[in-house]
Parts: sequence; structure tokens; C-alpha cells
Amino acid sequence: MDVLLWLKYLFLGMVQGITEPIPVSSSGHLVIVQELMGLKQEGLFFEVLTNTASLFAIAVIYRQDIARLISSTVKFILTREKEYRSDFMFSLYVVIGTIPAALAAVLLKSQIEQFFSSIHTVSISLLVTGVALWLIRNLRGRKRDGDLSVRDALLVGLAQAVALIPGISRSGATVISSMAVGMKQETALRFSFMLYIPISVGGIILSVSDLTQNPERASMAVPYVLAFAASLVTTYFSMKWLMNVMAKGNLKYFAYYCFAVGILLLFIL
Repeated sequence: MDVLLWLKYLFLGMVQGITEPIPVSSSGHLVIVQELMGLKQEGLFFEVLTNTASLFAIAVIYRQDIARLISSTVKFILTREKEYRSDFMFSLYVVIGTIPAALAAVLLKSQIEQFFSSIHTVSISLLVTGVALWLIRNLRGRKRDGDLSVRDALLVGLAQAVALIPGISRSGATVISSMAVGMKQETALRFSFMLYIPISVGGIILSVSDLTQNPERASMAVPYVLAFAASLVTTYFSMKWLMNVMAKGNLKYFAYYCFAVGILLLFIL
């Protein structure tokens, strides 16, 4: 039975890792898979654990961008040299774009937790995500990193706040809204995952009590470690795959997937 439980958590970690970067909702898929496997997670401990692994993987992929943005921001503040202004403004827009989701998470944390038990909510949210992906499938924006505005950041930030609902993909919501305001695909993807980093760190901080007070930490150490490792590895490769998909402009296939899974859930579960 222990081995079976370990395999279930290993699979859950893989589901989180694969679906976190791509626009199909990792939280929604965790709800679905846990329902199918008969697992019930109390609170946000497991999602925060596997999300932390995803955060590490994405930070590794964007490590050069992160280092450059931090360095340029500090240099611009100290010197006001124009060569650092673009990166400074991009960093500022990331901060602005983080505010809506941060406020929603703080004010609506308990309500958000309740959504995790609703398969019906997930199915409807997946269909909404699918429609949005379909609508922007052919968009090819012109805005690069240095062309963004406060309005762009706020609109994308509001989309990220809506994505706190399970089934609404965070990456999907932010990539879709970024492309909708005119960003190039590469910029949209970078901005989306720069937004993911602070909101993910904030989620970890907000869930410290869940992490420290979880009574199953000792007895579930092995399953949790397996899930963390699986999420870390699969997030890395899933993110690389998404970059390739975005470069080829094939987001419509994610829309098909969201439609299929959303309709299936409505009629079967």
C-alpha cells in the first residue's frame, strides 16, 4: 500500500509539473486527478509544495533574465543611466502586475480553497480558458519588453487574479491577456512567467502555517519528496516545450484540449 501511495503522489507531482507552465490549469488538473484517485488534500499544503518545485524549475530557465533585471534595476536606481531604463521599467511593470493577484489571494484565500473541491467549477473554467485561447490563437503583437505600459501591466495582472480560480490557467490567462494588449509572443511569455515568480513566492509565504502545521509531514515525507522531485523535473521540460509551441504559434491545440477535458468533465463527473 505504501508503494501504491508513493506512485500516486509521484504521478500527482508529474501532473503539476507538466500542467503548470502550459495554459491548461495545473490547479484544475490536480483537482481532477485527486478526484479520480480518491485522494483528498486538506488546505493548500500539497499545491504549495509542488508549486514551489515548479517555481525553482522556472527560475532556473529564466535565471539570466532574472539576474539581468535585478542588476539593471539596481544600476538604474543608482545611476539613472538610460541603458538600464528598459529593464527597470519592465521590472516595475512586473511589480504592478503582481498587485491584483496578491490582493485577491490575501482577501479571498479561504474562498479560493473552497473552489478546489468543485469539479464543476474546474470544467466550466477549462471551457472559458479554451475559448480565450481560441480567440487569441492568431494574434501577433508588436510590443517588446521596452514598449509596455502601466495599463498593460494592470490588465495582465487582473487576468492573473482571475486565474486564482481552479480551472482558469494562470499561464493561459497571463499569456492570453499579454498577447491581447499587443505583446509579441516572446515578450508575452517572459512577462507571464516573471509575474509567476513573485506571486508564487507570495503564495508560499501566505501558506507558511499550512506548511509548518501539517500533521502529515513526517508520515508523508516520502510521497511529498517524490511529488516535489517529479514536479521540479517535469516543469522544466514542460516549460521548454511551451517555449517551442509559442515560437511556432500553436496555442490553438491547447484550446482543443481545454474544450475536450471541460466537456468530458461536464458529462462524466
